[in-house]
Amino acid sequence: MPSRKIAPLAGLALGLLLDPAFAEENTLELDTISVTSDAYESATGPVKGYRATRSASATKTDTAIRDIPQSISVIPATVLKDLGSNNVERALEFAGGVSKQNNFGGLTLYEYSVRGFTTSEFYQDGFSANRGYPSTPDTANIERIEVLKGPAASLYGRGDPGGTVNIVTKKPQPEAFTTLQTSAGSWDRYRTAVDVNTPLDSEGNVLSRVNLAVEDNHSFRDHVQSKRVFVAPSFSWQLDPDTSLLVESEFVRHSSTFDRGIVDASGVSRSTFLGEPNDGDIDNHNNRIQATLEHHLNDAWKLRLASHYKQGSLWGDASENRALNPDGHTINRRYRERSMGWHDSITQLELRGLFDIGSWQHELLVGTEYEDYRKKERVTAIGGSDYAIDIYNPVYGKAKPNGLRSGTDFFEQTKSQALNLQDQIIFTDRLRGMVGARFEHFEQSIDDFTRNNAKSRQTHDAFTQRAGLLYQLTPEVGVFANASTSFKPNSGLDANNKSFKPEEGVGYEVGIKSELFDDRLSATLAAFHIEKENVLTLDPATNLNRAMGKARSQGFDLQLTGQVTDAVRVIGAFAYIDAEVTKGDKAVPTGSRILGVAKRSGSLLGVYEFQDGALRGSDLGAAFTYVGDRSGEAGTRFELPAYHTVDLLAHYKATKNVTVGLNLNNLFDEKYYERSYSSYWINPGEPRNLTVSLTLNL
Repeated sequence: MPSRKIAPLAGLALGLLLDPAFAEENTLELDTISVTSDAYESATGPVKGYRATRSASATKTDTAIRDIPQSISVIPATVLKDLGSNNVERALEFAGGVSKQNNFGGLTLYEYSVRGFTTSEFYQDGFSANRGYPSTPDTANIERIEVLKGPAASLYGRGDPGGTVNIVTKKPQPEAFTTLQTSAGSWDRYRTAVDVNTPLDSEGNVLSRVNLAVEDNHSFRDHVQSKRVFVAPSFSWQLDPDTSLLVESEFVRHSSTFDRGIVDASGVSRSTFLGEPNDGDIDNHNNRIQATLEHHLNDAWKLRLASHYKQGSLWGDASENRALNPDGHTINRRYRERSMGWHDSITQLELRGLFDIGSWQHELLVGTEYEDYRKKERVTAIGGSDYAIDIYNPVYGKAKPNGLRSGTDFFEQTKSQALNLQDQIIFTDRLRGMVGARFEHFEQSIDDFTRNNAKSRQTHDAFTQRAGLLYQLTPEVGVFANASTSFKPNSGLDANNKSFKPEEGVGYEVGIKSELFDDRLSATLAAFHIEKENVLTLDPATNLNRAMGKARSQGFDLQLTGQVTDAVRVIGAFAYIDAEVTKGDKAVPTGSRILGVAKRSGSLLGVYEFQDGALRGSDLGAAFTYVGDRSGEAGTRFELPAYHTVDLLAHYKATKNVTVGLNLNNLFDEKYYERSYSSYWINPGEPRNLTVSLTLNL
């Protein structure tokens, strides 16, 4: 099992814990944080510019990024604001090694890859946020997006070994403010967002914040549109000097055209829609509420109790592409009716504390978690030979097919209980370490009503672990190494109505972190090797999943963020990823490239802000993105070509409270393809487009 491969390094780290002779005589007291000015950055608060210095995603504690023996990329909300983008995936392009995958017809952030491995997991304030089919996170209440590279199962539980995305939402602030932003863009895209922060008492003990966004968007894709209403109220209450309560909620009403894109055929327009306009939209409604109670037992120990509840539903019908017919200009289509609903309840209890053992300082985290997730899904597919469409001259309005009906109809429930331990250790003023482990017990039941009421019940116990060391060579440069394991249960049944074995992974990483130009610029360069087994793939003969075998990803990535001068801020990333199947079968042979992962990719955003004169506070900038060629369909030779885009941006600060923005995207009108799932599900990238925005600070 891959988890056994980590034992030597974990043993070394645990040995350090038990052998004080390893430590030098000189010690370093744990940092005492005292908020005395607006310059202090917390792990959940705003980031000044592009360079974040603290994070909670990698440790679930407020820790300096330079002290974490693992790669972590933080993309602040400022990046999306400068780019004029409301797309979470746009921010992830600046994390390094994150690839776009299946987006479920444009409905959700369904899948993405980190360091070569595809995952459908992402987190919001430390809670799993992607159970079911939730709508794509709205940027209106995003403070920062953090990508923890490598396996994170010892902290978060089941997941994929490439990495984990945690979205940190905006929290109520002590000062009152109101921000209104409205924008209009090419193809009749409109959005208005309001951020209202209000202290509710004179002492500042009770604070509230409401983020609201409304969108009405069309697209360069014919007949494709979307609408969204997003409301996120939150409030915090300092019950006494040692106890605080934070309540956050989100309500999303989203509807959009289901769009699988185009097929692989020469001369097809990137705007051609191959569905049926009269199918209507897919509706996706989501509600979330969570509460966090924190209590300081004393100066060193703190309790945290948090509960999260999410409910969602998705329904609607859509006509979907099939493979190109032998005539070379028509495709058959399949009509699908969808009805899905899900509930997810999670409770966490954590104890955090600081203490000394001999000359070493420890920051201990002991946590428990309980989750109850339930999903009901019904998808009916209807085929028919008379439901074809011409890809070069589509004629819409055909009668719906009335052929063979197939699909899925099942109820799934997963319950899990977990205990996780983590210890961050300061051995000396130069050497730090981290060890972590999680024991998780889960029970999964599936009732499949389409397969003679087949029932599957499985239980599994998983033990995941990680260990890392960081040595500070100089005050500006530190080197680190870590190893960790991952675990994820596979849902569904095989052709024999049996449950699949869980996926298991192991990852290794070595790297260097540096602070340059008087701590203005942060850089992390890391090399990695990750393996995963019990990977599933779709069997075309049965249209059911089957266990494929093993996959491996290795390479390196670079992350760069900072304020080069008072006027210039930059964020950039580069990744080299060699990801392939190491144990395959006939459908996906050994040596096949992993779907959608480019060997080389990179991005760079630079902005110059005027410091003096009439343009003070205004800025100019440009963004460059490169993505290499990628596998476009698992196990085949179909590939998506490499592409690069250039975006320009400018913001004019007309007054202290009024800013006008202009974003010109894809300056050279590059024709490219963002992602594909197969040769007949290909998503073209946007042509050259323009967005104008107005921001008012009221």
